[in-house]
Amino acid sequence: MSAPLSADRFIAALRAEGLTVVEVGDWRTRNRNHKGPWGPVHGVMLHHTVTRGTAYTVQLCRDGDADLPGPLCHGVISKDGRVHLVGHGRTNHAGAGDSDVLAAVIAEKRLPPDQHANTDGNRHFYGFECENLGDGEDPWPAPQLDAMARAAAALCRAHGWTARSVIGHLEWRPGKIDPKGFTMASMRTRVEERLK
Repeated sequence: MSAPLSADRFIAALRAEGLTVVEVGDWRTRNRNHKGPWGPVHGVMLHHTVTRGTAYTVQLCRDGDADLPGPLCHGVISKDGRVHLVGHGRTNHAGAGDSDVLAAVIAEKRLPPDQHANTDGNRHFYGFECENLGDGEDPWPAPQLDAMARAAAALCRAHGWTARSVIGHLEWRPGKIDPKGFTMASMRTRVEERLK
């Protein structure tokens, strides 16, 4: 069981992993904590945004829209590999997912198929939205993939987790496809290499 990192420890962990971090407005106090608890945290979830353009993507993930209020994640990873921090605390990124998947993440075991949406993921996962159209054709540049692995590894390192604590939205909730264009197994291998 892990308490969420403070904002200071969160940004320090990212910078210590060699990431370029952009602080967006009042990210340290921007959250959805009034909707439920934040923590204990058990892992890191990666997403694609289905957007194009960093400025638009960051604004959307910070503010949300009429259907889903922001922040929509903790950080936005742009195609150039920068991490734009837009929230700290509970954010609207994971939604409901499978309790068996959460149990596997906590135990750091192989993930079962996601078959249910019965558990609040916004409470238990750090979330990074990664700028990509999510059509399987929009490229994932090397700096972006590297930053995704570094961001996940930074939080795993800070909490003493292994790469098994890193999942994709598609592994959490039935019907989700993100992130599309690479496998989460390959991303966990990248994270594992960084943690060695």
